[in-house]
Amino acid sequence: MLGLMQDQPLLISTIIRHAARHHAAAEIVSKTVEGAIHRTTYAEIEPRARRLASALRQLGTGLGARVATLAWNGHRHVELYYAVSGMGAICHTINPRLSTDDITYIAQHADDTILFADTSFAPIVAAIAPALRARLRAVVFMTEPAHMPDIALPPGMDLLCYEDLIASAGDDFAWPALDERSAASLCYTSGTTGRPKGVLYSHRSTLLHTFASNLKDVFGLGAADRFLPVVPMFHVNAWGTPYSAPMAGASLIMPGRHLDGASLADMMNTERVTCSAGVPTVWLGLLQHLRASGKRLESVERLIIGGSACPPMLMRAFGDEYGIRVDHAWGMTEMSPIGTYNRPKSSNADLPPEPAFRLREKQGRAMYGVDMRIVNDDSTELPWDGTTSGHLQVKGPNVCAAYLGDTPGSALDAEGWFATGDVATIDAEGYMEITDRSKDVVKSGGEWISTVQLENIAVGHPDVAEAAVIAARHPKWDERPLLIVVPRPGITIDLVSLRAFFDGKIAKWWQPDAIIVVDELPHTATGKIQKMALRDRFRDHLMPPG
Repeated sequence: MLGLMQDQPLLISTIIRHAARHHAAAEIVSKTVEGAIHRTTYAEIEPRARRLASALRQLGTGLGARVATLAWNGHRHVELYYAVSGMGAICHTINPRLSTDDITYIAQHADDTILFADTSFAPIVAAIAPALRARLRAVVFMTEPAHMPDIALPPGMDLLCYEDLIASAGDDFAWPALDERSAASLCYTSGTTGRPKGVLYSHRSTLLHTFASNLKDVFGLGAADRFLPVVPMFHVNAWGTPYSAPMAGASLIMPGRHLDGASLADMMNTERVTCSAGVPTVWLGLLQHLRASGKRLESVERLIIGGSACPPMLMRAFGDEYGIRVDHAWGMTEMSPIGTYNRPKSSNADLPPEPAFRLREKQGRAMYGVDMRIVNDDSTELPWDGTTSGHLQVKGPNVCAAYLGDTPGSALDAEGWFATGDVATIDAEGYMEITDRSKDVVKSGGEWISTVQLENIAVGHPDVAEAAVIAARHPKWDERPLLIVVPRPGITIDLVSLRAFFDGKIAKWWQPDAIIVVDELPHTATGKIQKMALRDRFRDHLMPPG
């Protein structure tokens, strides 16, 4: 017997429609690429998103078509989120911090047909456009006609202006009733162990993730909040906050590309921000600015930190010096992305200060819709005792089952679990803590860097016989890549030449911070490099003395 409730699909368009109708005056405030502050509301965003959807349909964009973005956090990017997914196409956010080679690969693999870009990314567009001429029909710069860049595109690829596109469209577009399992958005991993992989979210998975993320023990946003997402909208959909904020009626304060401490502090105070989310590196810069300037954050109540482990110093400093609570979160692109969030239970709410702080350092408890476990190498589940470490696995309606182009279910084991690649403990109350990584990636400022890719480039240099890259601790970026090389017999490695050898092959911020030349690398019995021994020896190479 079925229930007798209305059968309405869970669609992304229902979020912005709800926000426009019931939170019409809530603001979206954006720092534009040109530097000006732009103000709008959900009541104004929703019809513009419908006009954009209408324009995309006129350009031949149909169901399931991939529409790419290279853009900062701003009001137009929000409109794209809802226009593209709402019309039944797929919103594909591309991380502009990747190398042009990876960006080109991603756009080709995704089969993108239209690219929307902020004007600051015009050089990237110019670099990748020739390789995309077979499929990409148009590039739309997200600006007004007066700020259109002077750029040459391949024949047959149209150059369009966002505001002209909106103005040319009709206002009679209605959000279609799609199947809630339809694909809605696409994000690629950072390619830590090879080429980036596409994670394809559905309307249903996005709505379920949004509902869960707005629970009190997760983001817990409300209509009185003014939320500033520092985490970029091209980085796992800004942790889903462009959906969770409108659902709750919270105002969105968009910083654009201005993420330095001074800019963030000024915007937070001017716009009365109550909550913000980002990676530890950004908050370290903000803390340094506050300390140097003597300023305070007048309205901020809470900072959400994810992307990499939050240094205890940050938690203590913001709490003790500024009265701001710091919450720890963890997730993955493959998880939509939030998996855990650290908030107290009644059983531990009254712990003494130090045990309470130690608990807050953990990545937190699974949010609704996420199940997790730790297993040994034989996939036997391990106890939740807070000390036993195992491979962390997850499952749930928000968790990836396969990567784009792969066989359905191929990312899961026989029991439907997804391997996160992390090693963790889980205590008796369900608090998870990452203790190690299954793969030897470097996590710099919340962004992944592939050691394999750096090593492959290094050994391509004529002077290098063997190479290894490890994650070395760094006082600002948490970790940075350290390259360790063995010269070919009878050769003295030219370090300037070796460093220049990486130019154009990787993003500039992937460049190793230092290169160490050794006579030999330690190997296992099977010939593999013993990276643990290298980390033990060199992990503090980039740290200041003492």
